[in-house]
Amino acid sequence: MDIKFYKVHPNVPEIVPARSNRDWMDATMNRFAYRCLPLSIANATGWEVLCPTTFDILYTGGGGISDIRIAGRDPNYPVDALAASHFAHGVLTFHIGYLIRTPPGWGMFVTGAPNWPKDGLTPLAGLIQTDWLPFPFTMNWKLTRPGKYTFHKGEPFAFLMPVPHFEMEALEPKVYSLDSHPELKGAYEEWSQKRAEFNQRLHDNDPEAVKEGWQRWYTRGETPDGKKVEVRHTSKRKMKKLVPGEPGTATEPAR
Repeated sequence: MDIKFYKVHPNVPEIVPARSNRDWMDATMNRFAYRCLPLSIANATGWEVLCPTTFDILYTGGGGISDIRIAGRDPNYPVDALAASHFAHGVLTFHIGYLIRTPPGWGMFVTGAPNWPKDGLTPLAGLIQTDWLPFPFTMNWKLTRPGKYTFHKGEPFAFLMPVPHFEMEALEPKVYSLDSHPELKGAYEEWSQKRAEFNQRLHDNDPEAVKEGWQRWYTRGETPDGKKVEVRHTSKRKMKKLVPGEPGTATEPAR
């Protein structure tokens, strides 16, 4: 399946496969944050839209358009073409620069890069029906208090993740007692017991437990009894790079 990125103008921001690493995760003791595989997978599940220049945001805390001022650090880059106070109310709007088309039934979930905290402002998420939309969308951030904030060149200002959003409506969530699934309950109780024992061994500075560091069942795709899971499992994610489309192949099928 193809996702088509149509450039609205020549000088569009760069879009790259999302990275799994984070500076704050690197800074944790022994980089222990990477032991949480769901964090790393979430970080890399999509594409980042990178800021092409460094600029500062000055926010007074007011609700008017003029209460947000943007100051670019590169005099040769027109930062107002990238970001602006458009909606007021402390909202900063970025222009993606692309008209995006996804396969039928797929939309684009757009937000900030996952697990990338930014002090004083928060990304606003949107789900866009990009399988038919004939114009670009924007990425918006909400400033949460007065101050000066900076987006740096190469920093992601938007994160793109395609989702089959209509299929989600077909999901039927049902609640059961764990007792109704004896096999699953047994696996859960085995995990709970082994985890408690392992944590106690860590607390007691057991050499083998300390050397092991943590139980890697989830990372290896194994149940606590050492069996490989029967469904598809991954411990890494690498999205494909954007490449030029073949001339004359951008025609889309009837929807």
